[in-house]
Amino acid sequence: MPRGLALFLVAAATWAVASPADGCNKALCASDVSKCLLQEVCQCEANHAGCPCCQECAFCLGNLWESCCECVGLCDERPASAPRSAQRSSMHNLVSPVPSLFRALMAISDNDPPVGWSILTLPVEEELRQNHADTSHLLLGPHTGLASPDTEGLNATAPPCQAIFFNECLSMSRCRAACQSVGAWRYRWFHNACCQCLGPDCRGYGGAQAQCSNCRE
Repeated sequence: MPRGLALFLVAAATWAVASPADGCNKALCASDVSKCLLQEVCQCEANHAGCPCCQECAFCLGNLWESCCECVGLCDERPASAPRSAQRSSMHNLVSPVPSLFRALMAISDNDPPVGWSILTLPVEEELRQNHADTSHLLLGPHTGLASPDTEGLNATAPPCQAIFFNECLSMSRCRAACQSVGAWRYRWFHNACCQCLGPDCRGYGGAQAQCSNCRE
């Protein structure tokens, strides 16, 4: 038997035996909880001193944290150790951004309000400042921390950061595909399924808050 499969089966069996029975939706959570146990990111004991693994476990479970934290016995730590799903997001660069396409869509939207998304426009200084200040937000992906304010080299004529927020909830894979289709260079997927596409003039992480009109907690 391949070693990876064996490890997965061991993790699944361990979870099936050890997971709390009350409130644990095994039909929904089995696959993701087993994956996180296999990565050993949800295996700690919470006590009066805190919960050393809650942040990493919340990262691993993503938008299933609220539904599946009971399966790893960490729901009691949720208010202090893991923010609401709209306060967690994953950000990734896109492989083939098309700046000219994104800017063209922004120009068209100035005269013809878009259907299906809204546009956020932020001065670059504000974009960097708000992300640096929002330390309660947990950001995943290849970027391990929020950008520090660095306005050197910026001037009054620096173009603002423009980002697209899709109105409806999207899965992470659909968010990536949608942002690729509009020429964005980064996408930021909030764990409540709100999708933000960042344009080429964004220096940091775009808007720090989920602003999808039909995708709220």
